[in-house]
Amino acid sequence: MFALGALSFAAPVALLALAALPIIWWLLRIIPPAPKRIRFPAIRLIMGLTNPEESSAKTPLWLTLLRLALVSLLILGAAHPLLNAGNQLTGTGPVVIVIDDGWAAAKNWTQRQNSAANIIDQAERAGRAVAVLTTAPGEGKSRALESLMTADAARQTVLALKPKPWAVDRKAAAAVLGAIEAGGGAHVVWLSNGLGDEAAGDFAAALGKLGAVTVLADPAGALPNVLLPPVSDRDGLTVRALKAPGSSARNLTIRVRGEDGGVLAVKALTFEAGKSAARLKLPMPVEIRNRVTHIEIENAGHAGGLVLVDERWRRRPVGLVTDTGRRVDQPLLDDIFYLERALDPFTEVRTGSVQKLLRRELALLVLADPGRISNANRRLIQNWMGEGGLVLRFAGPRLAAVKGPILPVRLRQGDRELGGALSWTKPASLAAFPPTSPFAGLAVPKDVKINRQVLAQPSVDLPDKTWARLTDGTPIVTAERRGKGWLVFFHTTSSPNWSNLPLSGLFVGMLQNLVRLSRGVGGGADDRLLPPVRTIDGFGTLGPARTGARAIKANRIDAAMPGPDHPPGFYGDEAARRAFNLSPKLAALKPLGNPGGGVTLGTYQATRERDFRGPLLAAALLLALADIVASFALRGFFARRRAVAGLALAAGITMGLIAPVAAQSPTQTAPANTSAFASALSVRIAYVRTGDTSVDGASRDGLRGLALIANARTAAEMGAPAAIDPARDDLSFYPLIYWPITEDAPAISSATGERLNKYMKSGGTIFFDTRDQSGTGIGANRLEEIARSIDAPAMETIPRDHVLTKSYYLLREFPGRWAGGQLWVARKGAANDGVSPIIVGSHDWASAWAIDAARKPIYPVTPGGNRQREMAYRFGINMIMYVLTGNYKADQVHLPAILERLGQ
Repeated sequence: MFALGALSFAAPVALLALAALPIIWWLLRIIPPAPKRIRFPAIRLIMGLTNPEESSAKTPLWLTLLRLALVSLLILGAAHPLLNAGNQLTGTGPVVIVIDDGWAAAKNWTQRQNSAANIIDQAERAGRAVAVLTTAPGEGKSRALESLMTADAARQTVLALKPKPWAVDRKAAAAVLGAIEAGGGAHVVWLSNGLGDEAAGDFAAALGKLGAVTVLADPAGALPNVLLPPVSDRDGLTVRALKAPGSSARNLTIRVRGEDGGVLAVKALTFEAGKSAARLKLPMPVEIRNRVTHIEIENAGHAGGLVLVDERWRRRPVGLVTDTGRRVDQPLLDDIFYLERALDPFTEVRTGSVQKLLRRELALLVLADPGRISNANRRLIQNWMGEGGLVLRFAGPRLAAVKGPILPVRLRQGDRELGGALSWTKPASLAAFPPTSPFAGLAVPKDVKINRQVLAQPSVDLPDKTWARLTDGTPIVTAERRGKGWLVFFHTTSSPNWSNLPLSGLFVGMLQNLVRLSRGVGGGADDRLLPPVRTIDGFGTLGPARTGARAIKANRIDAAMPGPDHPPGFYGDEAARRAFNLSPKLAALKPLGNPGGGVTLGTYQATRERDFRGPLLAAALLLALADIVASFALRGFFARRRAVAGLALAAGITMGLIAPVAAQSPTQTAPANTSAFASALSVRIAYVRTGDTSVDGASRDGLRGLALIANARTAAEMGAPAAIDPARDDLSFYPLIYWPITEDAPAISSATGERLNKYMKSGGTIFFDTRDQSGTGIGANRLEEIARSIDAPAMETIPRDHVLTKSYYLLREFPGRWAGGQLWVARKGAANDGVSPIIVGSHDWASAWAIDAARKPIYPVTPGGNRQREMAYRFGINMIMYVLTGNYKADQVHLPAILERLGQ
């Protein structure tokens, strides 16, 4: 292979023919055009004359240049020029492509796929087999190793790969390299993530045993940055970020988001010069802080740039009732003093009367031996508990003066009057907490002693109400459900008067667990299983739980490692969930550098390799036809009009031959929209232009492919798809509008909304495709934001007996490029003649339908492959029939009953 900058020639020997161009020029100049025959009788008078000095007439200069250009194009085409071609393959064995497909590879995943595709193209030209090996653990097996395959199969395998939201395991990947038969010496290319680890050197050495190794890596300045879980502070959160040494990252934009995906805060984080770690303080009011669910680096594009936040980071306001007053002169004897010190580090403490505290949002209401509670306050407390509030009450000297106390258990009477305290001659110790207690897992210090307490009246259900007890079994903390809330009672004081519990760290832990319980989160240290609720994908997007994800034991979640069984995400349930983050489990970030073993280092290619052989030969064919027409014209075989017609015919034939070649070029643009008159002559599906060339190209190619399939299988005669702007173009020509949703899609204006509402009322259908695999990700949230001006009907997930499930094929699922999400249609009674004016899904159907000029699929579909693509086509045909025929199929369902009635 011979290279001139970015341009390479696969057959450079053919370029030697360029040296013959001067000779060809000379030959073309001396060869005259064919003589014209003119009938002239007087020619006989001069037939006997001879010209002693004869000279040939010369070929016209323009024809000579045309023929030279023709020869040049043929020579260049034979030399097989390539733009952005990779290095020449070594060895004669298979081409082995090793891909780091962990979290760090997601940032520039497209470049990795382009580089792999270029290598596969080279292998295809050389007729060599290909093997693809990934280094991140895959589902169901230790490594996704593909045996030797053809270049086309390898290309499909690479296109179907996605980065995984966990780290690579190069040691395990090296163990399966022996399965590759590298006879004759393989050409090995390692598409690394640019990060080094302890196994990198050994892995490179293992690759070197197969053949020559080329390592492609991102430069140190472009390595990904990592966001660590925040630190909870008194008045907000402190975010921490890391970068690899040598990284050029200076400023990062941090976004804080809530449950609905809305942005709660945006702030810049700055790395100091020479530092690889940075911190950012995010002051937040409690009401905003408690809505935070995840924090991300803007445009990070990988799982390490996103951290999830659960109840452990939220600051729940706690109210301390001070109706009985405070001992300001002697704070160490004040019951509230010790509660404030214990609660202040992790929550917001408010003090005041019951009425004042319950006016605002509150997680926990604490009654530190309040004495008598008025009837009005008692009703307020009981109503608040009934709605889900948690009340914590402590014993004390004032308890004896209370009538009708708010307590979870009855206190003993008889030898001791109600509320009387029992003093122990020897201080008692706490026993280990039972597994069902929210305090389970907290270590009990041996030096915590109880001197006095109030006793609970024995009952059948007392053990079930006991959350903590002494070593002799005496309850020290009891609790009872009150409506949706809890009433918790400490049988000792909140001050050191009766025990030293308030002076211990255990007291802080118990209060912290109670604050978590106020929002439905338990201690989290038992062995109960926490199923996955939502998980993060390799690109750092939070979505539905990953297929194959398993539950984690609550007491193992902090020690578990992210992987195929336990991807990062939320575990538990929607009411009480734990955040399982990737970044705390990652090794230190460091550039890969040279792993050793005599490898060749390189960088990723930003663009695909382009082959110019086809366009050059097509252009040569065009010039050859032009030369033929010109030669006939010079010989007088054409009259002027016929010559023009011949030129037009030749140009038309040539363009027809060139068009398939040009259509295969990735830079080929779609033709301009045809007129409204043309739209009225055929049935056409429209798609909304988004401004994103890749999305618009997928929409065009997808609807074109669906039209071809529908024309081949049904009686429908579909025309070419039309790109429209719903704010300006006439929508009445199109029975169906396909609308892909992008992250930066602008909101629909009120004027455009009126046009769309009119379109739907007149019988049109809009098919919104959020393209996010789930319908609950970024695309779905963006759709909700931009479509507020549309009069959307009441929606429901598609029923099993819906007309769309049987309008042509009988379907029970509606996959596209993705599968697993829901399809939404208008409820019965909200549709036009049985046709839903809006259909919403998330499976990226256009990409599943898309075909190239050779009618081959462009994009891979996962996880079902060709069968899933076939089902996607069937859904598309059903949808075409659905919007064209209305409730026709629904009527046919009742045909047997109608015939039976007619027979009667």
